[in-house]
Amino acid sequence: MRALQLFGDRDTRIADVPPPPPPGPGEVQLRMLAVGLNHIDVWGWRGMAFAKRSLPLTVGAEAVGEVVAIGEGVAGWRIGQRAVPYGAQTCGACRACREGRDNLCENVAGVKGFHLDGFAQELANQQARLCVPVPDGIAVEDAACAAITFSTVEHMLFDNARLEPGETILVQAAGSGIGTVAVRMAKAMGCTVIATAGTDEKCRRVRELGADHVVNYTTDRFESVARKVTRKRGVDVVFEHVGATTWAGSLLSLRMGGRLVTCGSTSGVSAETNLMMIFQRQLRIIGSFGAAMRNVADGLDKMAGGLRPVIDTVAPLEGFAGALARLETRQVFGKIVVTL
Repeated sequence: MRALQLFGDRDTRIADVPPPPPPGPGEVQLRMLAVGLNHIDVWGWRGMAFAKRSLPLTVGAEAVGEVVAIGEGVAGWRIGQRAVPYGAQTCGACRACREGRDNLCENVAGVKGFHLDGFAQELANQQARLCVPVPDGIAVEDAACAAITFSTVEHMLFDNARLEPGETILVQAAGSGIGTVAVRMAKAMGCTVIATAGTDEKCRRVRELGADHVVNYTTDRFESVARKVTRKRGVDVVFEHVGATTWAGSLLSLRMGGRLVTCGSTSGVSAETNLMMIFQRQLRIIGSFGAAMRNVADGLDKMAGGLRPVIDTVAPLEGFAGALARLETRQVFGKIVVTL
């Protein structure tokens, strides 16, 4: 079967590999339909795996597939049913897993497509407990954005930041995959959205998504806009994933007792922080990584209700490397999906 594999830094190739064996006990076999691209793919492509891994490695951490075979002891799945596989290989037995906090698993074996062979291949075996059913009516390309993109935003906004209707939120890099979803989710629940983007064209498109105020962060001070819009009070929540270049301004944009939730650092991992401002203004900084499986299911339910991801490009498997290069240079608006 075909598999897209990483052979070295920035070296991906379509390889002919043996198909997986029939699914074992507790497993389903999926015919993979599409893969969503994320910055975790860029990190792996650059060689930033942060852990030992063997090359060649099949890439693809976010995907959707169709059940084609079912292993012994598996209940609740049928042939032909679509499924979103959860990429983190959790143990299912530790306290965090038992409590439904899958992304805090104490014995996680790695992330597929990053440490372990991923989903950019024609067939893949997956533990049935690590699959989420796709509701009817959702397009394949949209479902390919559930496992990381929608679930990350769900976890950030609702589990961590505790965003409430009527609050004001600042969404950084709102033209990205998770940024576009954050704008749509926040607007859907009645929040006022201040959004940033790096070009005038992206600002225009973010405004079309429903953002109330949009700032080009390369030419204007978004923190000044945030203070002005809120009459110097500050925003309730900052959705942060840019890192060093926006960090100080994000903190300055918060109201007393405001919440900043962050899941990324694409512009740099280190940033100077005014600690006095943190404790005097009683700010809350919340780190967020990945999501729980229930976040994947919640995101799919929202898709079924009409809240769709923004798709920039749908590319064939052969276009994976070029798509990653575009993602690395931020020449995208929304998501890139690769079909198999």
